[in-house]
Amino acid sequence: MVPPMDLGLDGTAAIVGGASSGMGLAITKALAAEGCAVTMLARTPDRLEQAAAGVPNAITVAGDVRDQATIERAVEQTVSQRGRLDIVVNNAGGPPPGTFESTPAEAWAEAFELSLNSAVRLTRLALPHLRAGGRGRIVNITSWSVREPIPNLMLSNAIRPGVVGWAKTLSHELGPDGITVNTIAPGKIDTARAHELWQHQPDPDAARERDLAAIPTRRLGDPAEVAAAVAFLCSRQAAYITGIVLPIDGGALKGIW
Repeated sequence: MVPPMDLGLDGTAAIVGGASSGMGLAITKALAAEGCAVTMLARTPDRLEQAAAGVPNAITVAGDVRDQATIERAVEQTVSQRGRLDIVVNNAGGPPPGTFESTPAEAWAEAFELSLNSAVRLTRLALPHLRAGGRGRIVNITSWSVREPIPNLMLSNAIRPGVVGWAKTLSHELGPDGITVNTIAPGKIDTARAHELWQHQPDPDAARERDLAAIPTRRLGDPAEVAAAVAFLCSRQAAYITGIVLPIDGGALKGIW
């Protein structure tokens, strides 16, 4: 019998964004199950506290990832209560759908703050602690739009690839410190975001059927499947994996690279 894999996360500490629901909550639970002490960061206090009730030893920080004071509080509370910070999972809601002409000018700056600059800010604050531990892990949750533009998602298609360019460059800079930087590119995952995007279509049911038919596995992904990949990328065994973009999309992307 093959023994279970020990990911080497027992005794580590993490901050996970968007942790009150969907992929963020699933990632929180996956890390906690491996012995990682998680700080859960999300906007809605009531929903965050309800989600945290199912996560042992969780710290909760309610606030927007675009707010500097909020992310400072998350880092400070983690380090003061855990004595360390080893993992940062940059995760936030996606920018609103729309075409170029339907997207107002002010939405561009808002999308930049949400999808790219929030990750840059949190990582900058966490970096001294990740470096001190000698085994830091940075994982960014983006979208398969970083590999293949998605119709009616102009902001995501334009802004989120910037996360990949930043992460790849950062992986080169931080490699000598034992810190890895990787990006997950989820496809159609069974979250509120997926259902919201269908509701913006003229016929939501038809849009759903069309999307499922385009996925070789013919189903939505489970947030827990994304979380399992994140947990591995945070593991001791993944120390030689850095600078990658990992699609989790049921085979939907058509490119070979």
